Amino acid sequence: MTSIRHNRSDADTVLDAVRDCVLAVGVRRTTLADVARRAGVSRMTLYRRWPDLGTLVGDLMTREWLAVATRAMPDASEGPHTRARIVTGLVAGVTEFRDHPLFHKILDIDPELLLPYVLDRRGATQEALLTLLTDALREGHADGSVRVTHPERQARAVLLLVQSFALSLRTMTDEDDAELDATAFLGELRTLLERTLTP
Repeated sequence: MTSIRHNRSDADTVLDAVRDCVLAVGVRRTTLADVARRAGVSRMTLYRRWPDLGTLVGDLMTREWLAVATRAMPDASEGPHTRARIVTGLVAGVTEFRDHPLFHKILDIDPELLLPYVLDRRGATQEALLTLLTDALREGHADGSVRVTHPERQARAVLLLVQSFALSLRTMTDEDDAELDATAFLGELRTLLERTLTP
């Protein structure tokens, strides 16, 4: 077994290993020994950075969901103003998040992992998303494309809206009805975001 330094590429090797384990058998059936073996490191190496599997899975979800958010947000050159980029990025992010294999596996096998972040507290992913969203909203305030209000409150309200679509959309869709399928609801999300953000 090799030692692992605390840099991004080493952490990603471990996070890739836990992702592969979770995709194969789910979170409850994954062990730190499985992750260590797949990553080619010792269990003690993992314990130095991650005290338990929950912490490791939390870091994995943060990495994966932030990557989705980052990929979904258009560059400044791709939209006429900040509001358009925010709305496009959020709708695209919900779409990609819902298609993400890790999200599907957790939702199908270990949905209880998501409950604390819906019912009890904000997680690291939500905090990071709020920072990104607050910064974008402030840009929109500055260029006049976003309704000006308390930016942190506005970001939290928008995240609540987007999170409900990301986590619960399948409970409301009828995929055999074009008026009630996921595409139609994502159109509604776009409208809701436009209306709440337009000055």
